[in-house]
Amino acid sequence: MALLQDLAPLVDLVFPPRCPLCGTGVATHTGLCGSCWSGLVIPATPACNACQRPFVGEVADGLVCAPCLQEPPLHDGIAAATVYNETSRHLVLAFKRGRRIALAPMLARLMVARMPAIDGDWLVVPVPLHRWRLWQRGFNQSALLAREIARATGARLAVDALVRRKPTPTLGGLGRDARIRMLQGAIRLHPQRRQLWKNANVLLVDDVLTTGATTNACIAVLKRAGAVKVVIACAARVMDEALPHI
Repeated sequence: MALLQDLAPLVDLVFPPRCPLCGTGVATHTGLCGSCWSGLVIPATPACNACQRPFVGEVADGLVCAPCLQEPPLHDGIAAATVYNETSRHLVLAFKRGRRIALAPMLARLMVARMPAIDGDWLVVPVPLHRWRLWQRGFNQSALLAREIARATGARLAVDALVRRKPTPTLGGLGRDARIRMLQGAIRLHPQRRQLWKNANVLLVDDVLTTGATTNACIAVLKRAGAVKVVIACAARVMDEALPHI
């Protein structure tokens, strides 16, 4: 680590730091420019006590939103670094599709800032990719985020704890019910990791949380195996109602 810090000025000289979104010069390789930072929307408070969905207007602490009252969630909380908008969309796409894996530490720091306090008794588990998708992409973006979060918190990384046993088509554009059908039977426990789950606290890591169908499939498997608490951490969460409307 000290060697990397000593070499940083030379790296900056050869490869001047630039914002990964717009290309503007920045001070270091680890962040966005001021304009792009200002484009990110951080989930606000007050928020639902169950799912952290921001409320509009002044409400008392500890309330639960209507969707969670209607259908209590499987998870035990959601820690979203940002609300999904154009800026966070471009950031996630640069990371996942543009193969800018050096963005993982920055995204993980944003996620850790929104997470409840965890310690080494927690397991950090990424949402799995099917092996075909992993071969095509070359990496699991959720696993990269999980690794950085485990480093930052000291929690135990269980990178292969869940397995995507069958390929599913890209879920983008599908509604919640269609996603649930596609994911039936797709997620299972790694057969050699079953001993991890009894009374376990799990931080389930994903890049983007949309309808929650994928994370719910993971949570159902984990809780059947004995996990007592599963908190979701994501880099961006789709919540149109939480975006500012002008």
